[in-house]
Amino acid sequence: MAERFERHRQAWTTDEIQKLHLLVGKGMSLNAISKAMTRSKESIQTRAKIDKLKITKLH
Repeated sequence: MAERFERHRQAWTTDEIQKLHLLVGKGMSLNAISKAMTRSKESIQTRAKIDKLKITKLH
């Protein structure tokens, strides 16, 4: 069963966008960012694409 996120379909706040930029800048993985921000991976990827951020892929 998929994880549930409290923030489902809620708009991104300025603070959340800043936090996303900070976490991506630190080189965190998509999974780690998703857990830290309590948002789905899809939500993180969509927002990162809008902001032209590259999330490192950890193998």
